[in-house]
Amino acid sequence: MADRPPLPPFTRESAAQKVQAAEDAWNTRDPHKVALAYSEDSVWRNRDTFVTGRAEIVAFLTAKWRRELDYALRKDLWAFDGNRIAVRFQYECHDADGQWWRSYGNELWEFDEHGLMTRREAGINDVPIEQRQRRIHGPRPEAERGRSFPVR
Repeated sequence: MADRPPLPPFTRESAAQKVQAAEDAWNTRDPHKVALAYSEDSVWRNRDTFVTGRAEIVAFLTAKWRRELDYALRKDLWAFDGNRIAVRFQYECHDADGQWWRSYGNELWEFDEHGLMTRREAGINDVPIEQRQRRIHGPRPEAERGRSFPVR
C-alpha cells in the first residue's frame, strides 16, 4: 500500500497540508480522484447518509456533484491530535432550479498509518443565498492559501 503524505502523527504544518490537499481534491469534483484519499474500508457519515468503502464514496460524490452544480469549497483546519484532524468548511453551489446555497459544516477525520482517511463524520447546514452574495468562486487562489475563511 502506498503512503499518502503527510502521515500521522500530525503537526500544525502537516495537518494544514492535509486540509489543503483535501480542499484541492474536492474542488476538482472528480469522485475517483477524491476517493483515493480514503482507505478501502473508510466509513463516512455525511449528514444523514452513511457510506462505507471507496466504491460507495465514488457513488456518493458522483450523485452529490450532479445535484450541487458549480460547487466550490473552502476548508479550514480547526484542531488536530495524533492521527485525527477537525475541520470547518463552507461551500457554495446551485441546484438545477438556479437556487444558490452556502453550506457550513464541520468534519472529524481519522487516518491510518499510511495517511489514508479511515473515518469521516460531517455535519452540514445549508443556507439559501442570492447569486450576488457568493464569495467562493472556484479553487482557492494561491494568495489565499493558509488564511481562515470568515464565517459570514
